[in-house]
Amino acid sequence: MARTKQQVSLDASLWLNRADSRFLGADRIALLEKIDELGSITKAAQAVGISYKTAWDQVNTINNLADKPLVERLTGGKGGGGTSLTTAGKKVVEQFRTIQEEHGTFLRNLEQRLGDSGSLYQFLRRISMKVSARNTFAGKISSITTGGVNAEVTLTLKGAIPLVATVTNGAVDNLGLRVGMDAYAIIKASSIIIGTDLHDANVSARNIFHGTITKVVEGPVNTEVDLEIGNENTVAAVITHDSAARLGLKVGGKACAMFKASSVIIGVN
Repeated sequence: MARTKQQVSLDASLWLNRADSRFLGADRIALLEKIDELGSITKAAQAVGISYKTAWDQVNTINNLADKPLVERLTGGKGGGGTSLTTAGKKVVEQFRTIQEEHGTFLRNLEQRLGDSGSLYQFLRRISMKVSARNTFAGKISSITTGGVNAEVTLTLKGAIPLVATVTNGAVDNLGLRVGMDAYAIIKASSIIIGTDLHDANVSARNIFHGTITKVVEGPVNTEVDLEIGNENTVAAVITHDSAARLGLKVGGKACAMFKASSVIIGVN
């Protein structure tokens, strides 16, 4: 079954602030509306799903921040009193709903201007991932070659750059990997080997990327090196301080990043 394309819908919380404090939001407006409708803070609290104490705490905060009280206690009468909105309170509720309506119109117009938001959804999914590894690349699976135990998975990154990973056949099945599928390659910075003058070298590592050094952060023990390998793809490596000094790594210089296919972790949404 084909996966349905995810769409992004915009949503936002609307708050009115006063004196650097949150004054009125949708939850407090809902409480005020229920007070106006039911004439009882006890019933209003139950209707919006909060405790009686919380309701009064919110009402006191609202009244303290407002120029004029928005809620007033009523005494006497057949029911022995109650709670109601003042004229100012009713006006504030009406004004908030007007702002909320215009805010909703703004969001709907923005959604229309965004058009097809599938790519935005994918981007947001990527940047929301939290992993400890320094290198996370998004790409599309271009080939899967299975063996007796392991499988070789090739991921094509931006700019048609191939990246090869070796995973178990069980991982291929568990992740549902297939050609044409979007996936992520995750590599620890400590698994990256940095070299120079390796364009004609023969090495066993499946992944060799040539590029330009964009950052060198030296430390007493280790040095972090960022290498731009084309199409805004950057590989981050952590090597020893002595190795960086011996290689003479400088920003703007040329270098190669190498790592084994077995050092790559494949992830999917």
